[in-house]
Amino acid sequence: MMTWATAAPAISATFLASIVEVVEAFTIVLAVGTVQGWRPALAGTAAGLGVLGLIVLALGPVLDRVPLQSLQLVIGILLLLFGLRWLRKAILRAAGIIALHDEEKVFAAETSLLQDAARRRISHLDWVAGLAAFKAVVLEGVEVVFIVIAVGAGRGLLWPAALGALAACLLVLVIGFAVHKPLSRVPENTLKFGVGVMLSAFGVFWAGEGLGVQWPGHDAAILGFAAIFLLAGLALISVARRPVEVAR
Repeated sequence: MMTWATAAPAISATFLASIVEVVEAFTIVLAVGTVQGWRPALAGTAAGLGVLGLIVLALGPVLDRVPLQSLQLVIGILLLLFGLRWLRKAILRAAGIIALHDEEKVFAAETSLLQDAARRRISHLDWVAGLAAFKAVVLEGVEVVFIVIAVGAGRGLLWPAALGALAACLLVLVIGFAVHKPLSRVPENTLKFGVGVMLSAFGVFWAGEGLGVQWPGHDAAILGFAAIFLLAGLALISVARRPVEVAR
């Protein structure tokens, strides 16, 4: 039976992960709507959401036919790949090796491209703008879909995982339209670091379960893995930051 204790980690993981992806997509859609109008922006967004819906419908029956242990192994590997990728980028950005992601710069760049296209009087500019919104929604949305599947599939947590992602979407939309600007104040790198830790911990746990490993403490082992990734990440930030400080 599903309890809040088992559902809460899935909801929080997909909520935090989805916020990052939705903010990136929303920034581009907002730029399209601001420069070219909301008709192409909303049309591109709707088309993108339609494609994501088809992907979900196509994957649903496939997941039901995959043996549970194989599904856990695949999900664990997928989560680990997502988590380590986000954790690596967050560590490098926190250490000052690569630049922090700036939503205001993304908004300005996308706006500049559309304004430049308008100045050059590119035909079918509405299609170009709509395609930009469509691409943003699909690219970021596919990551959200796979994160939801990876977190929720195989343990009966698809609905809680989907609820976390939906809550993130609604929160970003409400705040975004209220302030009518890119959500540049969202501490994206901190979110990516935290989500990277959580997804990596889930990934190790489920990959082990898929291989038949009996973890001590069962689900509580996830907290231990999260602590290991958290400490390792903080240590790597400190180590990576020293050469940069010496060079300065």
